[in-house]
Amino acid sequence: PGFLSLSLSLLSSSFRITARAMMSFARGCSSMSSPSFSSSFVDSSSSSSHVSSRRTRGTRRLKGGVLVASFSDAKAKDDKEEESENKMVVSITGATGFVGTKLVESLLKDGHEVRVLTRSIKQAKKKLKPETLPKGTLLLIEPTKWPLGIKGSTHVVNLAGEPISTRWDENVKKEIMNSRVKATEAVVSAIANVKEESKRPKVLVTASAIGYYGTSDEETFDESSNSGKDYLSSVCRAWEKAAKKAEEMTNGETRVVFVRLGIVLDRDGGALGKMLPTFQLFMGGPIGDGGQWFSWIHRKDAVKIIRESLVNEELKGAINATAPFPVKMRDLTNSLGKELGRPSWMPVPDFALQALLGEGSSLVLQGQKVLPKELLREGYRFEYETITDALNEIVNE
Repeated sequence: PGFLSLSLSLLSSSFRITARAMMSFARGCSSMSSPSFSSSFVDSSSSSSHVSSRRTRGTRRLKGGVLVASFSDAKAKDDKEEESENKMVVSITGATGFVGTKLVESLLKDGHEVRVLTRSIKQAKKKLKPETLPKGTLLLIEPTKWPLGIKGSTHVVNLAGEPISTRWDENVKKEIMNSRVKATEAVVSAIANVKEESKRPKVLVTASAIGYYGTSDEETFDESSNSGKDYLSSVCRAWEKAAKKAEEMTNGETRVVFVRLGIVLDRDGGALGKMLPTFQLFMGGPIGDGGQWFSWIHRKDAVKIIRESLVNEELKGAINATAPFPVKMRDLTNSLGKELGRPSWMPVPDFALQALLGEGSSLVLQGQKVLPKELLREGYRFEYETITDALNEIVNE
């Protein structure tokens, strides 16, 4: 009896630990299914913000609400030096999130100017760590100055949205919707209000999500598929509709792309970042029965797809940012277990997530099989096509 009691106690503790860890995983899944990068669009002043890093001694404040971190080489360039025709000036909302941080790093590395449209310069500095980024020009701009940042930008990337990884009620649902739509409307308005054509952004790439299609165990979705009928489908439709107005308000001069992101995978965040600790404790397993579809994308490919959308004029409207070979949840967890040398044996039951997340549990208990038809048509070459390739790189990085 004592051994049985001890066993049951250990099992109960293991279940609680696993439930908490898998709940974190659920939050990671939900945040990537409908990207949550920066928070909702609010005014925030941080006039005392500055960068004190050794590499940014030349940093200076330009007007209220704008911080410039210049990481140029010590030898100054001639002001009259002609800039490369390929250089972009990219304004980004949601730049401090899981995908946004890597996008900023990638753009700076290739010599482009980045303007971070943020609700808080202080928080943006904390998350982006400018002193660790590649040399380049990085502007941190608070909401009241977003129009100033957008004017003169060649491209805009909109990744902003309130997290959806919580128990939903009507107020939470309203905030999830408003944070995406209002931030997008603010960006679109700023673009349309740039009267000088030469200073108006020519491209708007906005995040959306594969939640646009709803959920299904049988259907296969591509960009031509109809939208679903659930709550997140309605959020995605409103999100994309708000972004589409940039094209209408500029008489077609601003190209608009909706990047419908799948579940973004990498080691240090998102769904997989929450899942790894559970497996390392030998307590990994699928969520629910494991039969739901899991349409995923490696973070490196997500960044590359956003960048491809900025420059490829053939990409317009919706594109699915998902790997060409989606998997079932059980296949994901089995593959992860093999890569880690750990079992995949302890599932999180449906009722546990339903009790904790209510309606929000549908984000991880249900899925959709989504294919990147438009990207494949354009000849985009995925760096990570299969879940095995992706997990091998992530686990062994």
